Amino acid sequence: MNNLKKVGLTALAGALVSVSANAAELSVTGGASISFAGEEQTTKGNGWSMNDGLTFSASVEQDNGWTVTAKQVIDSSDGNAGAIMDTRILTIDMGDSGVLTFAGDGGSSVMDAKDDVTPNANEEAWADVTGATAAIGGTGGNNMFHYSNSSLMDGVTIMASYTPSNGATEVESSEDYGIEYTGIDGLTIGAASGDHNTSATAGEDLSTMYVKYVMDSISVGYQASEKDSETASSDVDFSAIGISYAVSEDMSVSLNSSTHEYEDTTKSDQEAMGISVSYTMGSLSLKANHNQIDNVAGTSTSDKSGYALTLGFTF
Repeated sequence: MNNLKKVGLTALAGALVSVSANAAELSVTGGASISFAGEEQTTKGNGWSMNDGLTFSASVEQDNGWTVTAKQVIDSSDGNAGAIMDTRILTIDMGDSGVLTFAGDGGSSVMDAKDDVTPNANEEAWADVTGATAAIGGTGGNNMFHYSNSSLMDGVTIMASYTPSNGATEVESSEDYGIEYTGIDGLTIGAASGDHNTSATAGEDLSTMYVKYVMDSISVGYQASEKDSETASSDVDFSAIGISYAVSEDMSVSLNSSTHEYEDTTKSDQEAMGISVSYTMGSLSLKANHNQIDNVAGTSTSDKSGYALTLGFTF
């Protein structure tokens, strides 16, 4: 074999090794669920619904050790068939330098991800009731940045998110910051705050703090949040308590309660109480919850209860 052929084969082999070393790892996960939900004081029509989705992920490790992951979610639910490709996320894991994420669609700010972190077996106490005020959360949506780092100090994670203004209904951008401590076995303590622009003329300052503790089969948690709005009489205080118990490796039950206190003196406190149960058997799961909410959205004459039963599987 002449030298030219040897050089050519050597270069080809080197190229193949290089391509192999940087080849992407592809994965597909997904699931589907069927649910029946209703409210005891409201006629909601057909209570049956279905959710399903597929998550496609591609990851590749760069020569500098960083890992880049692209994720695309294809999903749909009853009444939302048009949003079948509603999550597109690019993540760069920079090792000790942290993790940077850009969500083209389907992102969550720091406050949005921490709206109610109290333990539950299925749903929060304020869920599954039409018109009920949800927990205080932040921006979730499109074209937003998120950064986190757990390497600066043992047991400490810092977080930040940035959502640029859309230039129309939001004149200014929205920013969130958070910190979480998990340095003691079973204990989680966290806090977050954010400046959110909900319109071209008014914004709101959000904040939350929470603590959770896991001991054997019992998990307990408490959270307190505030929303200070530039709109008159729109401030809201939120608090939640949750306790869950793992009956076995496959079954958990929980009891949750939450309260919304409104600055608007014409509104009464929204008080919610809920119980949830979940059972898993391999890739199958069966979950149920029942929630009772008094003074829905601050209306003293509106007391409602809602329930949901969901059968799902994942792969």
